[in-house]
Amino acid sequence: MDKIIDGKAFAEKLRGEVARKVAAIKASDNIVPGLAVVLVGEDPASQVYVRNKGKQTVEVGMQSFEHKLPDTTSQDDLMALIDQLNGDDKVHGILVQLPLPAQIDEKAVINRINPQKDVDGFHLDNVGRLAIGDPGIVPCTPLGCLMMVKDQLGDLSGLHAVVVGRSNIVGKPVASLLLAENCTVEITHSRTRNLQEECKRADILVAAVGRPEMIKGDWIKPGATVIDVGINRIEAEGGKTRLVGDVEFSSAEAVAGKITPVPGGVGPMTIACLLHNTLQQACTINGIAVPG
Repeated sequence: MDKIIDGKAFAEKLRGEVARKVAAIKASDNIVPGLAVVLVGEDPASQVYVRNKGKQTVEVGMQSFEHKLPDTTSQDDLMALIDQLNGDDKVHGILVQLPLPAQIDEKAVINRINPQKDVDGFHLDNVGRLAIGDPGIVPCTPLGCLMMVKDQLGDLSGLHAVVVGRSNIVGKPVASLLLAENCTVEITHSRTRNLQEECKRADILVAAVGRPEMIKGDWIKPGATVIDVGINRIEAEGGKTRLVGDVEFSSAEAVAGKITPVPGGVGPMTIACLLHNTLQQACTINGIAVPG
């Protein structure tokens, strides 16, 4: 069990730190961080995710503002809501749940959000800041990955990191974060030649390719730290389904030095980091330091 990186426990600890700091700025500056989440449509997975975000936001002492819109919502109406939230002093973080219905331009929506309230870290300003190493808002899932890796390994300087996946949401930003920690970083993907051999070179292997159990134990360097970002639903016995990652856990666990499970690894860190980002921005917008 000492190999397993417990994302649930780490996320609980992070939420506790956020709650303590929220209480501190309430007491010292009468500021209550506020997170607005916008859901368009009736996607069941998105509804569960939004509900969990709202619940955890309130639990750490923040204000939660939920806006649920029908799947027929127009681009103009959604943009008008974002403009309203941009101008609302009680809102320090805005998150528009993806995916959006086909009639809505996701990029335009993301870039309509005030960059200082873009707690998902998807606005072009924040993407650019991360790419060039300037301070900005870091996407939640990559931030959670980095927090867990640093907790396990400490100084990452000189380690060889291989990221499997090149998405704008995980692959590219997590590579930028690891590069900023002085890792030697390699971005690979499903079309990389000799992908197995590239993975076996990694001291830190981040799997975010979106293919269930693609990475096997014999792809992993003995003792490597494996961060599995994948969440895939596959068929199980009796017609049921189960969640698996992009890494075949049973074979990988035997080789890896440290490994995140699915579920219970990276997943819980995403909302915890969203709360962390919202707290940070509440302080930034109000010109105060984040409590120590």
